[in-house]
Amino acid sequence: MKRLFLPLLALTVQPALAQSVPAPAAPAPAAPTQSALPDEAAVQEALDAHPAVQAALARVAAARAEARALRAGSHEFALSGSYVQRSVDREGKYDEYDATLSRAFRLPGKARLDRETGEHGLRAAENRAEDARHQAAIQLNEMWWDWLGASAEAAVDEQSAANYAATLAAVRRRVELRDAAPLEADQAEAALGEARSAAAQSRGRAEVARARLAARFPTLPLPAAAPEAERPALPAQSLAQMAEQVVARSHEIGAADAEAARMASMAERARRERLADPTLGLRLFSERNGAERGAGVVLSVPIGGGARSAGADRAASEAQAARAELSLVRQEVQEMADSDRARAEAALASWQRSREMLDAQVAAVLKLRRGHQLGAIDLADMLQGERLVHGAFRSEALARIEAHRALGRLRIDSHNLWIAD
Repeated sequence: MKRLFLPLLALTVQPALAQSVPAPAAPAPAAPTQSALPDEAAVQEALDAHPAVQAALARVAAARAEARALRAGSHEFALSGSYVQRSVDREGKYDEYDATLSRAFRLPGKARLDRETGEHGLRAAENRAEDARHQAAIQLNEMWWDWLGASAEAAVDEQSAANYAATLAAVRRRVELRDAAPLEADQAEAALGEARSAAAQSRGRAEVARARLAARFPTLPLPAAAPEAERPALPAQSLAQMAEQVVARSHEIGAADAEAARMASMAERARRERLADPTLGLRLFSERNGAERGAGVVLSVPIGGGARSAGADRAASEAQAARAELSLVRQEVQEMADSDRARAEAALASWQRSREMLDAQVAAVLKLRRGHQLGAIDLADMLQGERLVHGAFRSEALARIEAHRALGRLRIDSHNLWIAD
């Protein structure tokens, strides 16, 4: 991690963090920064191994098998038969038997509806699998930036503690030379203790964030130290274009649309099932020890009752509910797209304001340090200025992380990052 700000008497900070850089109203369009993101191939492998994605892929296989079953139909050949021994007075005993081979047949249109139901179900499962991958990518994005944000905060706090340690050493030297009161050493030591406490807490948060990320995505290789996030920049596509792509490429909508189509096919199938499928069979029989033999065709047709009618009504209501849920999903995805765009715009604006605040605080602390060197500024006032510039560095680092997080979420939801279109 690069140094964020240096000891009291020699403030020399890296250009990316402390030089006075004018912040325009909006950053100029540029390719999105990729340096802070994990390796693309490693991310794809981690998403493939995610349990939710694995479960969704298994359900796709189940839906594929269900589609095959619906295409084949549930009717099968049935073989039935009987054997009896009949005894007739003054005639004797006779061996008699009969056998029937039968099968039900779907009436015209039912097989087509069954095929459509299976195809829609498979399409819904495939979209749900893609959405599971999408949700895993969102989780990875959140946890990745949690780690980088906590690590950036820890780096600022550690540098602050180093600054206060240098300040304390300088003040103690001045006390030894009788150029400063012992009270100033106490003040500097108290500031150092506060800074070290904050650094320990932020280091702990960074370690927890890294542990959570490693536990949820164990196959993702993590560097020993979190990479530093550079300045956020607008992607080549505008935020408005990506918001439109969120809706156009949504797998949630695709799954809900396929489910509504599946329920519509099932409702039509249930309506036609009110007229039951007939069963046709071939019967062979032998009576009186074969003295009488025959063959014939048997036909049976169930006579539907109230249960079939109720089943058709229930399926129609479920299809109506699926259509309403599709409308709800469209609204939710549109809301998500608008929220993603607004969040990204707000995060970028917040980072720009934090940059301006940081520049102002750096300029102020330089004046305070110079004034303290000349004896015009008390140590307490200068330490307060140090706390303010420390807070400005932390605010800028966290705002920068939040801008990257928001842009990453929008790019994932629009299928421009980690998720294929």
